[in-house]
Amino acid sequence: MDLKIQNKIALVTGSSLGVGFATAKKLANEGAKVYINSRNKTNVDKAIKKIKDENPEALVFGVVADLSTKEGCDKLLQELPYVDILINNLGIFEPKEFTQITDEDWLIMFNTNVMSGVRLSRAYFPKMLENNWGRIIFISSESAYQIPKEMIHYGMTKTAQLAVARGIAELTRGTNVTSNSIILGPSNSEGVTTFLDDYAKSQNITFEEMEKEFFQSVRPTSLLQRFTDVEEIANLIVYTSSTLSSASNGAVLRADAGVVQAAI
Repeated sequence: MDLKIQNKIALVTGSSLGVGFATAKKLANEGAKVYINSRNKTNVDKAIKKIKDENPEALVFGVVADLSTKEGCDKLLQELPYVDILINNLGIFEPKEFTQITDEDWLIMFNTNVMSGVRLSRAYFPKMLENNWGRIIFISSESAYQIPKEMIHYGMTKTAQLAVARGIAELTRGTNVTSNSIILGPSNSEGVTTFLDDYAKSQNITFEEMEKEFFQSVRPTSLLQRFTDVEEIANLIVYTSSTLSSASNGAVLRADAGVVQAAI
C-alpha cells in the first residue's frame, strides 16, 4: 500500500529506541525524510546507522535536543524549522506513591510528556495550515483512561495529551491538517521490558513467567494477553501519519490490545 508520504518531512521525538524508533524506521521505509530525536548523540547515531544498514536509501537524519525543556525545544526548532509530520512520542514514566510525588516530579513529568508536544505543535502548526497539509500525533497510553495508582502523575500527562490533540484538531476545520492521539497498551519497548525484566529477576522468576502473571493480575482486560510488539504499534502510527488517513481527525485511536474496556 502506497501511503503517499514520499519526501514528507517527519519528526519523531524520543525515537532512538522502542516505539519511536520502530515508527521512524517504517516512515523511512515509506520514503519520508525522517528525523530521529534523542538528547543523547550516541543513541541518535546508533539509531540512524541501524536504519541505514537495513535500508541504505533511507532519508534519515538526527537532531539532538532535550525536549523536556523550553531551551531544548527551541534548539530543535532552530535546526528543524518545518515538518509535515510531527509525532509527539517522547515520554517518561516513574512508579511512585502519590504521597511521595513532589511538585518537582509533577512538573518534570508534565514538561516532558505534555509540554514538549505542545511547544513543537505550536511552532509547526501554522506552516501546516499554510501548506494545507500536516499530521500531528500525540502518543498516549491506556493510562489516560485507567489512571495507574502507582504513577498518578504519569496518567495525568497521558490524559492531557488527548485533550491537547483534540483541541488542536478543532483548529483544522476545512483543511487537510489532522491532529490525533494514539493510546498504547503494555508493549515490549526497551524501557518497559528492562524495568519488568529487572522486576522478574528480583522475584526469582523468568520474564515469561512474569509476563503471564502481569496479564493475569495487572492487565487482565488485555485481549492479546502479551506485550504488544513495537512494530505492531508503529503500523498504526505510520498509517495515521499518511495521506490515506485523511478522515481521521480529532480521534483517539487505539493500539492497546483491548486493555481499555470501552466500545468507543
